[in-house]
Amino acid sequence: MADTSRPARPVLGQNQYGKAENRVVRITRQGATHHIKDLNVSVSLSGDMEEVHYSGSNANVLPTDTTKNTVYAFAKEHGIESAEQFGIHLARHFVTSQEPIHRARIRIEEYGWERIEHGGEGAHSFARTGQETRLTQITYDGTAWEVVSGLKDLVVLNSTDSEFFGYVKDKYTTLPEAHDRILATEVSARWRFNWSDDTRPMPDWETSYRETRRHLLAAFAETYSLSLQQTLYAMGSRIVEQRDEIDEVRFSLPNKHHFLVDLAPFGLKNDNEVYFAADRPYGLIEATVLRDGCEARIPADLTNL
Repeated sequence: MADTSRPARPVLGQNQYGKAENRVVRITRQGATHHIKDLNVSVSLSGDMEEVHYSGSNANVLPTDTTKNTVYAFAKEHGIESAEQFGIHLARHFVTSQEPIHRARIRIEEYGWERIEHGGEGAHSFARTGQETRLTQITYDGTAWEVVSGLKDLVVLNSTDSEFFGYVKDKYTTLPEAHDRILATEVSARWRFNWSDDTRPMPDWETSYRETRRHLLAAFAETYSLSLQQTLYAMGSRIVEQRDEIDEVRFSLPNKHHFLVDLAPFGLKNDNEVYFAADRPYGLIEATVLRDGCEARIPADLTNL
């Protein structure tokens, strides 16, 4: 006889909800001198949300519009000392004020501005900087914190002190060996802090970002590179060695190829002077550098962070 029993109802898996990309600009006025913080804040909440999926009951749902309003209200009430500190305020609020919410994840992009120096009165004029976007992700479950910060779109270039030779060659290899080449990449990096609970002092988030970025750039500039992988490891190692608050660094580095242009048809010699900057295809080098004894927690695919 055929089994006519009703099949079991599918079970809800991982879920989350929130308000993405809340653009908030906070101006702090100290007399005639003003300061600007420009953030893109995404809030994601999870917890006891089964019933809203099964029956549509919103009894445990804090509206996403409320999370948006909270971002703007907190910009006024708490100010924006740093992207990390602002995210911590938000995550703590959502988890501790709403019983059904067990976990909050706050993702923030920060856009840089530099002051325009001029001969007039006051210091209130700014130009948007285009070097990179600062990033942070704050995750809180009511007990433990995870803070992963970083940057993206930071384009760097060494015009010499880079080689690439001795690689595997097969019948499809056409790339000539290079003993003096341009090395350029667009850095996407994330670093994980070892601060995880309120019993320990927080890092100085602004100083940490500034110094981590400085060490990253110094390692890129000072490394005589035989491969982009070697440069990546040098950058990550320097950060871990110099910044005690960081246990893990993950890089995604596209190799922005620069090829010498053949000027011989024009009767000209190209002595490492004129290059064609190719935007694609590109080599993509990715790796994590860890403090000895630490576990890797940053996702391998940074598009998911």
